[in-house]
Amino acid sequence: MQGDEAIAGEGPVPENGWTMRPLILAGLGLVAGLVVHFILGPGFHNNLTTLQASSVTGVVFVAGLTGFTLERRLWWWSLLFAAALALVGALVVAWNGTPEDWSVGEGWRMVSLLLAVAVAAPLFQAARDEGARRFPYESVHDHAWTNVVLWFACWVFVAIVFALAWLLALLFDLIKIDFLKELLEKDWFWRSLIGLAFGAALGLLREHDGVVRLLQRVVAMVLAVLAPVLAVGLVLFVVALPFTGLNALWEATKSTTPILLFCVAGALVLANAVLGNAPDQERRFPLLRYGAMGLAAVMLPLAVLATIAISLRTGQYGFTPQRLWAIVFVALACLWGGAYLYALVRGRLDWAARIRPLNLMLAFVVCGVALVLATPLVSFNAISTRDQVARLESGKVTPEQFDWRALAFDFGAPGRAALKKLQGSANATIKARANEVATAKMRWDVRDTSEQARNRAQVTANVRMLQPGTSLPEALRERMAQGYICTREQKCGVLLIGESEALVFEDSCFAAPKPAAKAPSPAPPPVRIACRDGVRYHLENGKWEQGSAARATSAQDEQAISDGYAAGNVEIRTVPRRQVYVGGVPVGDPFE
Repeated sequence: MQGDEAIAGEGPVPENGWTMRPLILAGLGLVAGLVVHFILGPGFHNNLTTLQASSVTGVVFVAGLTGFTLERRLWWWSLLFAAALALVGALVVAWNGTPEDWSVGEGWRMVSLLLAVAVAAPLFQAARDEGARRFPYESVHDHAWTNVVLWFACWVFVAIVFALAWLLALLFDLIKIDFLKELLEKDWFWRSLIGLAFGAALGLLREHDGVVRLLQRVVAMVLAVLAPVLAVGLVLFVVALPFTGLNALWEATKSTTPILLFCVAGALVLANAVLGNAPDQERRFPLLRYGAMGLAAVMLPLAVLATIAISLRTGQYGFTPQRLWAIVFVALACLWGGAYLYALVRGRLDWAARIRPLNLMLAFVVCGVALVLATPLVSFNAISTRDQVARLESGKVTPEQFDWRALAFDFGAPGRAALKKLQGSANATIKARANEVATAKMRWDVRDTSEQARNRAQVTANVRMLQPGTSLPEALRERMAQGYICTREQKCGVLLIGESEALVFEDSCFAAPKPAAKAPSPAPPPVRIACRDGVRYHLENGKWEQGSAARATSAQDEQAISDGYAAGNVEIRTVPRRQVYVGGVPVGDPFE
């Protein structure tokens, strides 16, 4: 346990040092690395079994939490805490099932689990220091900042260790001693080295508390200086909204919510860097102080804007696991923003005294919510599946507009079960599409009909026929819509060569077409000479294909080529060729 002087930022009391801690944590890290290797086995594994994933989680949690919380006084408390949370983490991962079957949204459950553990650790450390179930804000806040600094500092140390190891390995390899290089390429060695380096760094830094305190003060000072900068930007943004309107903001609903949430999170971190652990550590310089107050004032308005943005998104396109996670983050942002605005209104200049206990209460809320959401108790996949299928069956979205890829590959087991049910739908279109999607092995095997329709419309709008009186064949239009040529803002010209060939040129590869006489002349786009060859399409077996037609070589031809090359029978013949001319100048290579 660190003394009161340490908590106040003065450094640890000498007699509280524990010289064996670096050795203990280094050994613990080494053992954890070896155990993880034995669980995973050699090589990299993209698909872990449930047992492997839960076992690795338990080992990493017990080693990591022990390293961050272990003290000579009440050391068994730290061991029990680490073991308990490691067991909870392993059970949660096992409860979530095989990682291979995790959907896109279920990856956020691991993030939620890590967040719950990260919040629980400083709460436990504060209670252990008190020797009772008391959580002084000063101690909790101090441990939270210290843990963050230690985490990043240890990974920097690991990176340095590996850089030095590889430098020495390459150095000795110059004189044909490759033992160290081969060792670093072995899975068991580099996994153990990661654990050893991280544990040693954690033990050394915790033993030299003054270094950590200095790093913590430097980080807090830098963040505090940035507080008024962010505050001015966010306040101006909020003040400008009534004058600029919200239309532009809603047009970017796909990116509006995460940007606003990051702004709220940044405001929260920087405001707390100014507040410090206790009143005597609060930065009183007016610029910093009012900057923190500005951040506290804009957090709720930004969170409300994020709420509206995600509401519009879900209203238009329904629920998905990612949007439901966004709703959770937005709700927490509103909760935190409301607490900070309340403290600012009630406390005014002394608002910090009111926000500190609210911070502590919100920490418990976040820890509990994160732990619940890490489990399958709340299935965002099931909620999303019910909502999306209801929109399809009610006719709110057509089978062509429906996101079949998400249902088959992003919504997990509930999505696959719903897809199987839709295969027996009374609607013939839905049934046929569900049967088609059910045969797909990968998400990109599923045709996105809505994207195809958008691309087809874009191709129609962007194509300029280079031969007067010709029109783009419908089958060729469909083929071009499957790629990225002539879509979005990419204007292009099409040259038909008979009935079975076509060349497509991007306008940006040449000078832009001349505008009408009275129309204002737009700024010419940059010319990309390298793409002047164009893209060739040819009709083969009734379908338009991109690129040169593949010509099969018979066994006799293969033998003749082999024999001729061996005999040196290689010659050059003059043959007719076809070449594109633009303005009477040959462009690109001959294409036949």
